[in-house]
Parts: sequence; C-alpha cells; structure tokens
Amino acid sequence: MKKILVTGAKGQLGSELSELSSDYSQYEWIFADRTQVTLDNLDLLKTQLNEIRPNIILNCGAYTAVDKAESEKKLAFTVNHLAVELIAKYAKDNNVKLIHISTDYVFDGTSSVALDEEAQTNPINSYGASKLAGETACLKENPDSIVIRTSWVYSKFGNNFVKTMQRLMNEKDTVNVVNDQVGSPTYAADLAKAMILILEAEKWLPGIYNYSNEGEISWYEFALSIQELGDYNCDVGGIPSSSYPTPAKRPEFSLLDKKKIKKVYNLDIPNYKESLKKMF
Repeated sequence: MKKILVTGAKGQLGSELSELSSDYSQYEWIFADRTQVTLDNLDLLKTQLNEIRPNIILNCGAYTAVDKAESEKKLAFTVNHLAVELIAKYAKDNNVKLIHISTDYVFDGTSSVALDEEAQTNPINSYGASKLAGETACLKENPDSIVIRTSWVYSKFGNNFVKTMQRLMNEKDTVNVVNDQVGSPTYAADLAKAMILILEAEKWLPGIYNYSNEGEISWYEFALSIQELGDYNCDVGGIPSSSYPTPAKRPEFSLLDKKKIKKVYNLDIPNYKESLKKMF
C-alpha cells in the first residue's frame, strides 16, 4: 500500500485532504502537523522524512502570514524555500512523487490578461519571494515534481477571507473591502480533489500548473457574493487598496490561466460561486 504524506495537515488544504482521504482507502494517509514534519528545522525535517518513508508527498505546509513575512523573512524563507528544497531532494533520492503548492503571489500584478505557467514572475513582497524561491528549488532539485500555483484559498477550516467576512457581516452594519485587486478564489476542497485526481491519473507530467476556481472578480465582488449567499443585512463598500495599507504589498491582478491543468488532467473546474455555495 502506497503511503501518502500530507504536510501542513491542520491547514485549510490539509484539512480538506483529510476529509477526502476516507474515499481513497487504497492509500495509507499520514497527516503531519508542524510537530510531526517540522518545516522550520531542517535537521529535524530530514530525520522525520527518513522515519516516515512516504511514497508520495503532498506538500501543503507553508509559512502563509503574508504581512508578518515582511518582518520574519528568515523564517518565511526557511519554511517556504529551504524546507521545500530539502523535501524535493528527498523525493528525488527516494523516488517519491511530489506535489508542491505555490501561489499567485509570485507575480507582480501588472498583467491585464490571465497569467499562464510561462508568465514572468516578479514577487512584490517577502512571502511571494519565499514561495518563488521554493518552487524554483523544488523543480531544480527534483525536475519530476508537480508544482501547483493557487490563489485566494478559503475553506470551512482555518482562517480565511470568507470566514472573516461572515463574522464581520454578522457583527457590523458596514464592511469595506478593496475593489482594485483582481483574481479568482480557490475553494480548498476543489483543489484537494484536483490533487487526488492527478495522483490517480495514468500519466504524471511534471512542471508548473495553475489552479483556482473559474471567474474573474475583485475581493469586493467576492464579499458581495458572500453577503448574498449568507443573506447578511450589512452594507458592503468598495475601497481602493491605498485606503487599506498593509505591511506587504499585494498584486493588483493575479488571475490564473487554468488551460494547462484542464487539458493535461482533464479537470472540470467549478465557477467560484458554485464552490462558495458548497462551502455555505
């Protein structure tokens, strides 16, 4: 029986994979939190991988505190770059299949057309820079890896935009949301299914793939959809990013082009609203 190691098991994606795993009992699943697979301690990480001896690694663990990464660069790069490099090397040396999760934040946001896998990367914050270093190291150390870039991830698990909006719309009369950052949300349950479909597919074609739900919206429009589905009596206002300064800059446009993953793995990707309804 093949052993699948999922890192970041307590995160949104790890939790969704855990929920799906009972449907795939042909695998032995190991859901490792940060104590079982310690991404910020490389010596310990090496030992842990050698003890677990997985056949497949789904690397969902990451340092994801975008604003905090500006003041915790070293930690962000250890987890998002050096640990990924080590995992990729382990995978290469032990003939392990690796799917590594990356982000739309590897882009600078100046595009006006959906970004495909060949688009020029140019991160504008430390988090994005650490994730780009990680995906580059991953494919350099183990060219047989699959890297999936995703965006605006939400789930019924963990902390995310949808849950924050639900809370604020319950508590407040007015909520303001930035209306000049455009992309598409990703329901973590959809991405988890896509990862398993890739594992189950007859072909394994390494490289970078994009995955998010279909649709092109701003965070403000996303908030309006949440308001509508939750039937909240709250005014939602759109504001420019300049009215809501954050330590880390965000890309203004990071819509991902999904043609490649749909073609290669014959994936049917739901529209963001369909998936948001499922979460509700």
